[in-house]
Amino acid sequence: MSFWAGKNVFVTGATGFVGSHIVRGLLQKGAHVVCLIRDDVRSDANGLDLLDLRRSVTVVSGKIEDLALMLRILAEYEIEFVFHLAAQALVGNVKHGALSTFETNIRGTYTLLEACRDKTSLKSIVVASSDKAYGTQTQLPYQEDQPLSGLFPYDASKACTDILARSYAHSYKLPVSVTRCANIYGPADMNFSRIIPGTILSVLRDERPVVRSDGTPVRDFLFVDDVVRAYLLLAEQGESVSGEAFNFGSGSPVQILELVNMIIRLAGKKGQLTPSVMLQNKIAGEIDAQYLSSKKAEERLGWRPEVSFAEGLRRTIDWYQTYDNDQRAAAAKSTVHGTRQSCTDFNL
Repeated sequence: MSFWAGKNVFVTGATGFVGSHIVRGLLQKGAHVVCLIRDDVRSDANGLDLLDLRRSVTVVSGKIEDLALMLRILAEYEIEFVFHLAAQALVGNVKHGALSTFETNIRGTYTLLEACRDKTSLKSIVVASSDKAYGTQTQLPYQEDQPLSGLFPYDASKACTDILARSYAHSYKLPVSVTRCANIYGPADMNFSRIIPGTILSVLRDERPVVRSDGTPVRDFLFVDDVVRAYLLLAEQGESVSGEAFNFGSGSPVQILELVNMIIRLAGKKGQLTPSVMLQNKIAGEIDAQYLSSKKAEERLGWRPEVSFAEGLRRTIDWYQTYDNDQRAAAAKSTVHGTRQSCTDFNL
């Protein structure tokens, strides 16, 4: 029997890229999953629909900042485990103002934790932080005992999320643990401003992929299946990891320009496409290198990445190839039948 069989689990951010994959992993192991959905977004941008999960979960509409709603969900569905991934997750969005990021990422976190505070039935709460919370460090790879120095709004919001979660663990003995993951990639990420899905879509359409930097920054990338395994393993530890943060990374950081060329090669377009590098100089304030040590997770949880970068990219490319073909077929069918379908996000 799976550890998760019959368990009642609450997932915030379930319509997002990582959240929806965690939901799928839980369902495969027999859990009963309750999902919080803030907005009724269209199905081609909703992870629950992209992975065909909606019919298998209980959906509750509302905001993470609504304390009364959080209390009701925890009580009514007899929640035993919580995965908190609801966040404004696009770093670039904060250019238009940090308020919505702070409201969701910070206020949303302490509201949920406050709702959890007196629920003795809760066995584990896992809160998503990020490698971005570390900010600029002189020592690499990042270690869990390094200070959280993120200064840009998104980075700072994840640092606050991280500290709040551990504060509730230490102050109120809540079984809360924190994940700090590298850049996550894989099927069904519809945020095409991110380097991997954006590059894949361009390459599949025989368009030159755009590198929105000078191509030299170094980043760590982790396949989403390895991330799901990390979350579930951490949640299974319960109180034994309360108040602790764990890094999850690949151990093999890669330069951005090298990554783009790798996607071109794996997609079979080598010699046909070359990256379009937008800048000759570094972006002011951009961190040159970010990558994590996962030694603690290996020693304490027995976790290590199982999917190589090349294999993860192949699986991701295959998924987007199928998805893009399906989108084109749907657009062609709607045209034949005299209807007009919006395909703005896919340039069809």
